[in-house]
Amino acid sequence: MPKKKPNKKKYDSTNIKVLKGLEAVKKRPGMFIGDTDDGSGLHHMIFEVVDNCIDEAMAGHCSKINIIINKNGSITVKDNGRGIPVDVHKGEGVPAAELIMTTLHSGGKFDDNSYKVSGGLHGVGVSVVNALSKELVLTICRDGGMYQQKYYEGKAKTKLKKLKASKVTGTEITFTPSDKVFTSISFETDRVNKRIQELSFLNAGVSIEVTDARTGKSKKFKNNGGVASYVEHLRRRKAPLCQIIHCEGAQDGITVEIAMQWNESYNESVLCYTNNIPQKDGGTHLSGFRSSLTRVLKAFVKKEELNKKAPIDLLGEDVREGLIAVISVKVPDPKFSSQTKEKLVSSEVEGIVSTVLSKNLKEFLLENPKEALAVLSKVSEAALAREAARKAREMTRRKGILELAGLPGKLSDCQEKDPALSEIYLVEGDSAGGSAKQGRSRKYQAILPLKGKILNVQKARIDKVLSSAEIGTIVKALGCGIGTEDFDIEKLRYHRIIIMTDADVDGSHIRTLLLTFFYQQYFEILEKGHVYIAMPPLYKITKGKSHVYAADENEKEKAIKEFSASGSKGIDVQRYKGLGEMNPDQLWDTTMDPKNRRMMKVNIDDAQEATDMFETLMGDDVEPRREFIESNALSVANLDI
Repeated sequence: MPKKKPNKKKYDSTNIKVLKGLEAVKKRPGMFIGDTDDGSGLHHMIFEVVDNCIDEAMAGHCSKINIIINKNGSITVKDNGRGIPVDVHKGEGVPAAELIMTTLHSGGKFDDNSYKVSGGLHGVGVSVVNALSKELVLTICRDGGMYQQKYYEGKAKTKLKKLKASKVTGTEITFTPSDKVFTSISFETDRVNKRIQELSFLNAGVSIEVTDARTGKSKKFKNNGGVASYVEHLRRRKAPLCQIIHCEGAQDGITVEIAMQWNESYNESVLCYTNNIPQKDGGTHLSGFRSSLTRVLKAFVKKEELNKKAPIDLLGEDVREGLIAVISVKVPDPKFSSQTKEKLVSSEVEGIVSTVLSKNLKEFLLENPKEALAVLSKVSEAALAREAARKAREMTRRKGILELAGLPGKLSDCQEKDPALSEIYLVEGDSAGGSAKQGRSRKYQAILPLKGKILNVQKARIDKVLSSAEIGTIVKALGCGIGTEDFDIEKLRYHRIIIMTDADVDGSHIRTLLLTFFYQQYFEILEKGHVYIAMPPLYKITKGKSHVYAADENEKEKAIKEFSASGSKGIDVQRYKGLGEMNPDQLWDTTMDPKNRRMMKVNIDDAQEATDMFETLMGDDVEPRREFIESNALSVANLDI
């Protein structure tokens, strides 16, 4: 990545533009910083401050950033940039630094000369961090001096004053989040590290160190390889089909950097960023990338006559099978579809990204014929697999293919037709399925018994997935189709999909296979919180005519202890190894009755982490699975031997 030349233009109080108003931040913090209950807003407080440091780095003025989680729960963020201007702003009559800290939408980013491009998630600046902090201390080194100002609940507590002379430059902010705003003010180091690592990949050469003073541990992030290193990091242990392809270019003040690589897996992973801000919904940079990628590869397939082997016209999903890519654009005045900036809508970006990718990808394919052939062969095979999957989907629609025209014969459906009020149990085995059918509430509970272990879809293309009888049964029962062409979540017949398996090794394996299936083929169903895991009891503790159920060892011991006020004699402990050991009324009482049952809702907090875990546990590579088992062996519970 070319070294950025520092912006030599003057940077002082005249560069600070004002858009007034701050009280709304305290009244509705979620609009500005994110959720104040789940930790996302709390951690974004750090990232909002760090983004200012990164802006200095992108302008060529900052090379080092330090983040410290202090023992008292406060956060310190320090950089070696130019330092926030300290002179008095002529229009407002207060120091520029105080203006930035106390006024919404004030800062150098609104001035075209100070920062050509800038980040920040919501574009509201450090003033929001100040507004939502109990205390904040601002220390600035510039113009030969060290200056400091203290704030309390967003308002200046002291005046900005010079403490001493200083030969260095930079800004240091220490803030303590308000416990009146946030449910919890405890920071998670792993959560901080994840975003900082992302920023280090996107800003080659910048050194960022995260220190947790509570534990004494620190981690330094510096990646000179930029987005190419990011792709290598994302690939993990997947076998690559080619070297990492690096594309770079600029036009009309917009710079584009793309790194991409195909591997032997069947999943696509393309990440998009504008000025370091992630766009999970893509946008014009993603559109330009996809259209150019498809066009270039289609032309090469035709040129190499690979379409004789696969006489199917390539589609975008074919060329992106097994592709990992990172698209990073730097845009002077980006336009997004919403305040959270999850989709880029700047139309001029699409053509520039397309041009940059087309030029670089063509050069790579011409200069590396062996690797080009490996990639082109893969996308051709993907097209054949897609066609096979289409035929398999057509088969699932035909009358009689799954025993009945509408629904699979094994399914015992419920009477309720409103999906929001309906639930389906995916039950391990016919025996347990029989008990569940007898014990259920027919009004709103459907039962689908599954025979044996379903296909491990982590290792299979969609055509093979659809050829599996058990998976075909599940797809038919859910009613929302499968695959990019057919899937429609609005047609999902049940808003609670409950996986109910035995509490043994086989049951755990079946549950994991089902979760893998939903993650790979029905990600949106998982993401919207429709999947649950039933938690049948492990024990039944009986004494005389009284009995209680226990979910784990602790509950079992507690129940035995309670029964022992009247003596330990006559206490019977039964361990359930299978759902089939319960009669219908016991299964209803313990596992299916909404008044008594326990269920775990399956959430996806970190998609990349989840992807890594499925790859580790269910992928082809044995070594990471062995390492995982060895490192977690001592923490296993309820071992089935």
